[in-house]
Amino acid sequence: MAKDVYIHREIEDSIEKAVKQFPAVALTGPRQSGKSTLLKKVFGKTHQVVSFDDPLTRQKAISDPKLFLENLREPIIFDEIQYVPEILSYLKILIDRDRNKRGRFILTGSQQFNLIKNLGDSLAGRIGLLTLLPFSREEKKHMLRLKNKTITLQQVFIDACLRGSFPELNMHPKIGFEIWYGSYLQTYLERDVRSIYDIGSLREFQKFIQVLAVRCGQFLNLSNISNELGISVNTVKKWLSILAASQLVYLLSPYYRNLSKRIAKNPKVYFTDCGLVCFLAGIRDKRYLLNGPMAGPLFENFVIQETLKAYANKAKMPNMFYLRTHNELEIDLIIEKNMQIFPFEIKLSKSPNVNMAKPIERFKKTFSKLNILPGRIICLSDKEDFLTRDISTQPLDGYLKWIKS
Repeated sequence: MAKDVYIHREIEDSIEKAVKQFPAVALTGPRQSGKSTLLKKVFGKTHQVVSFDDPLTRQKAISDPKLFLENLREPIIFDEIQYVPEILSYLKILIDRDRNKRGRFILTGSQQFNLIKNLGDSLAGRIGLLTLLPFSREEKKHMLRLKNKTITLQQVFIDACLRGSFPELNMHPKIGFEIWYGSYLQTYLERDVRSIYDIGSLREFQKFIQVLAVRCGQFLNLSNISNELGISVNTVKKWLSILAASQLVYLLSPYYRNLSKRIAKNPKVYFTDCGLVCFLAGIRDKRYLLNGPMAGPLFENFVIQETLKAYANKAKMPNMFYLRTHNELEIDLIIEKNMQIFPFEIKLSKSPNVNMAKPIERFKKTFSKLNILPGRIICLSDKEDFLTRDISTQPLDGYLKWIKS
């Protein structure tokens, strides 16, 4: 693939709208999700780009933030702003001098926890916050078309697992999957974990990530993980918060609004990139991917990660949950929208059957007082078929368009 090919990102419209509405805009997301490339492509001709990855630039900004800013011309893109939090208070002063001027500063950062905290302390009410995750299904379909590859849902799922969704790995097919993810993980550990958090052993932390990977789509039992790794439950909680802040994992909360205490309270864990899960779990083969013990959880992870991207690309907060009762009623995904409850089951199948609808039927019967809408089965099917009177299959494309609407 040509080096100058650029895959347009679905979030571009949301960023352009935010730049017209706020004096400052921050684009966060996992390392290598394409933040810098996107901003340079969209705003490169109108904004000066300042990268704090450059140690010399970073030192100048830290040693004299006021002088540093005076020598720049607006509007400005500040790349990797988390390395120089000192200038945020000075940006606040500049913004407050003219609150009506929009799009003056665009900030990027990979270390979500510290970045959001600093932005919240310094620029509250003055900044729009957006998140860029790796390639979405639609972006990946476009990239696969450029490579003349098939673009069925199954093929996109396989590619998302065995190649991943990070732009660099997809745009450069000669880069090895294992080499890239190994380097990515090492960079993340060294630059985003060790430099900020006091976690002790990086080796233990990496093993912790691997333990989570083989549990993707499962309910988190903190005590079980604590015993397996020989670390305290509090350490498990701390390390989970680091991974969630880095946006490598997503913790899906249980739905218990207006429900009884019979509902399980532990979150379920998902990764924002199936490729990282497969790298950590040692899955390299298509046949094992589709038929091995992690096949179902990985497809569930795929649907959840695409749902998160659909929300993020429209600058929306995800309003999604799962349900599990103590008498073993489980619903894979619940979306709350317009004060209504939409239940979904996620199945790696091209031949959905009526048995897949039973948990949703039971959910609607058990909680009949709730405003529960007809359920859907998200699977590999590319058309909508009714399995019962009001429960049907849901093609993923249609589901994601509904999320964005």
